[in-house]
Amino acid sequence: MTRKERTRRVMEYFKVNHPVAETELKHNSPFELVVAVILSAQCTDKRVNMLTPALMERFPTPEAMAEAGKDEILSYISSCSYPNNKAKHLAGMARVLTEEFDGVVPDDVTNLQKLPGVGRKSANVIASVIYDKPAMAVDTHVFRVSWRIGLTRNARNPLQAEKQLIENIPEELIPRAHHWLILHGRYICTARNPKCHQCPLTDLCLYYQKQVKTG
Repeated sequence: MTRKERTRRVMEYFKVNHPVAETELKHNSPFELVVAVILSAQCTDKRVNMLTPALMERFPTPEAMAEAGKDEILSYISSCSYPNNKAKHLAGMARVLTEEFDGVVPDDVTNLQKLPGVGRKSANVIASVIYDKPAMAVDTHVFRVSWRIGLTRNARNPLQAEKQLIENIPEELIPRAHHWLILHGRYICTARNPKCHQCPLTDLCLYYQKQVKTG
């Protein structure tokens, strides 16, 4: 089976069985999603969702956050991983958003990466979630799941995996495909002890065929 055919069949499964796939980061505005995405680096969505209500109540707009100092932002996110760096990123992001983009979250990946704390993966998440752009964010879950199933081959880094995935995933499905793969990796195809006995994709999965079934 070719990678293209395997990808088609995996996408078809998710499309039929999980038609709705969304980020687990709670947000009420594009700005709030940017904040949540920055906070989510090496931190669980659950923890981020606990922090954002009070943070956004205090800083509901980019302008309000831009006027605050790093220390005040830090007081709201101290229980998050790497709070000092993230407080610095949030303050810088809000300033750039206010000064260069009139407080409007940009809709393309290149401009999004001008925001402090927003790398390519985060920019892809924001562009796909807010603007439904065909941007494939490859985090650790997507990288692992796509390699195990066989949707990528010999990808050495997230960018290579991203390029291989978008080659074979229909453009209109790319925004959902990120969430399909990340949720599958978070709850089924876990890094340690993947739950292959619960997985509906074992007939398509190279990892299962080579490592589990024959082992």
